[in-house]
Amino acid sequence: MTPIPYQDGDRVRIIRGLFHNVLDGTVIGRNMQRHRHQEFIRFLNAINAEVPADKAVHVVLDNYAPHKHPKVRAWLDRHERFTSHFTPTSCSWLNAVEGFFAKLSKRRLKRGVFHSVVDLQAAINRFLAEHNQQPKPFTWTADPDKIIAAVKRGHQALDSIQMP
Repeated sequence: MTPIPYQDGDRVRIIRGLFHNVLDGTVIGRNMQRHRHQEFIRFLNAINAEVPADKAVHVVLDNYAPHKHPKVRAWLDRHERFTSHFTPTSCSWLNAVEGFFAKLSKRRLKRGVFHSVVDLQAAINRFLAEHNQQPKPFTWTADPDKIIAAVKRGHQALDSIQMP
């Protein structure tokens, strides 16, 4: 059997579901071979089962097609405690998730050799379980005034461009 070295691209194909509770730092993750609307609905069902019923769930999503599928929208409409927020690429709301992926990659997957996809998935699941033993909430450290100032500078730059 040929070992499967971990590469950053593999995480995109294998880790499809990650729900990061930014209040307490816990993570719900699912490994799925595909990322279609069917798998996304299964992941939403897992979140629904694991998060206490009295808690509201805000799901921050990118604009990937399965997230906007009519069956996904219907599922969200039937589950009133779920609110979806669609973000543009590189949105800072995703920093918590990207930071978690970076930690997973650095601490568990880089330079790792896995003899099968199942071995890789097991390593990811062990990392999630270990992380959730002592989770830490995500803390936003960006200064809102600096963000607003940068947006204003961007608008000024765009406004100063003369179109032919």
